Amino acid sequence: MSGEGRPSATAPDASGLTVGVVAASWHAKITDQLVARAVQACDDSGARATVVRVAGSLEIPVVAQALARRCDAVVALGAVIRGETAHFDYVCDSVTSGLTRISLDEETPVGNGVLTCDTLDQALDRSGLPGSKEDKGYESTVAALETALLLRNLG
Repeated sequence: MSGEGRPSATAPDASGLTVGVVAASWHAKITDQLVARAVQACDDSGARATVVRVAGSLEIPVVAQALARRCDAVVALGAVIRGETAHFDYVCDSVTSGLTRISLDEETPVGNGVLTCDTLDQALDRSGLPGSKEDKGYESTVAALETALLLRNLG
């Protein structure tokens, strides 16, 4: 079952931190909600969000890297839905690898809220819309903020 074992997404006190939120424009109903929930998590934490929209998920990593150089944390948001070709696999692998590399290279946490789903319904169920099972925009932002605070405490 999806979501089993996940930690609670309680907003930490991240007053004064800056968060760069980069979101793809595809599947606007989903990505608009992911962005709204990410911004809400920042507000609940006392962090300041800067939102940047890009065309598609493949454009997320390069903008996430630029934001990682300027912000305490980055959140990447999008929705990639499986189609009839291998394009889905290439996009998902590229985005995930890119975000991981950015986090390590820039030493800045990147919350990965890019949904990689087989169906539109699966993406809607993870978007944080009313009635959805999960709230990945909020959860990925909390994860990025918690990691930024941890890194700050580690010195």
